[in-house]
Amino acid sequence: MKEAMLYEKLTNNKVKCNLCNHRCIIKDENYGICGVRQNRDGSLFSLVYDRIIATHVDPIEKKPLFQFYPGSTAYSIATVGCNLSCKHCQNFDISQSPRENRGHIVGNKMEPKEIVKEAESAGCTSIAYTYTEPTIFFELAYDTAKLAQTKGIKNVFVSNGFMTPEALKEISPFLDGINIDLKAFTNRFYKEICGGSLEPVLENIKLANELGIWVEVTTLIIPTHNDNPEELSRIAEFIANTDKDIPWHISQFYPTYKLTNLPRTPIEILHKAREIGLQAGLHYVYEGNVPGMCNENTYCYNCGNLLIERWGYSILKNIIEDGHCPFCKSPIAGVYSRQFN
Repeated sequence: MKEAMLYEKLTNNKVKCNLCNHRCIIKDENYGICGVRQNRDGSLFSLVYDRIIATHVDPIEKKPLFQFYPGSTAYSIATVGCNLSCKHCQNFDISQSPRENRGHIVGNKMEPKEIVKEAESAGCTSIAYTYTEPTIFFELAYDTAKLAQTKGIKNVFVSNGFMTPEALKEISPFLDGINIDLKAFTNRFYKEICGGSLEPVLENIKLANELGIWVEVTTLIIPTHNDNPEELSRIAEFIANTDKDIPWHISQFYPTYKLTNLPRTPIEILHKAREIGLQAGLHYVYEGNVPGMCNENTYCYNCGNLLIERWGYSILKNIIEDGHCPFCKSPIAGVYSRQFN
């Protein structure tokens, strides 16, 4: 347990949490929506600061981050809890457990120095704060990222993008990359399916880009919910208007959690979404969860040549030279290292 960052003390022993856009006002002894932050006698505490529920060495492509040290590995960590309640969450067993069992926090004790040591021992280029929403274990992520930076280890968030601008700015000096889920382009979807709202996510995509953090965006396409071509066009246009170099990952949905009545996303819809993204002017559009379709490769947006060939999370070929296409010399946006070329 650790005293929280970014909160205000109010009257009558209440506190206001300013980590995510719920901005919960929490009475004494009560919890925030995430279930892992508690008001104790007028002070807010993180209950998961050193309680890790999952660790794994993952390819960075799994995050997915395709143009951030491609071919490298990330030491991935998570605690229980989340600030959203997505009906299609694939990690619902750990993300939603604190909501269902208030005060019951599970996980193995692991402090920032141990996390960084494990990442070093595994030879990982980065630490990924992932599986659940990293905003809800912000203090742990912040302290770990700060220490990791001194060791030359990069830090990446895999996020729903619902944090406050204060939180994003606070972590930005130590955050090198972020993949933000842009789950849909309607408030109805965010409210009914996720328990959140759209506008903060849009603002954080723009803010992360402005802060110099490497940004990639993912949209899981769910049949009947967010697969309308008009909505996909609005997503693509938003990303392109923010920065045409932001990669857009469009992923195939499969039935899970509370949306088991829906089918997998047809491959044709993914193809259509990719076409929409390219027509909107995006330089890099990827199809996810469908390995072997060639649309997970990186191509030069200018000359069209294949630069990074992938199969699932594996890199088969990478011929980018010092961040440029070797054929036409166009700059290829991203963060690269010769070590993985």
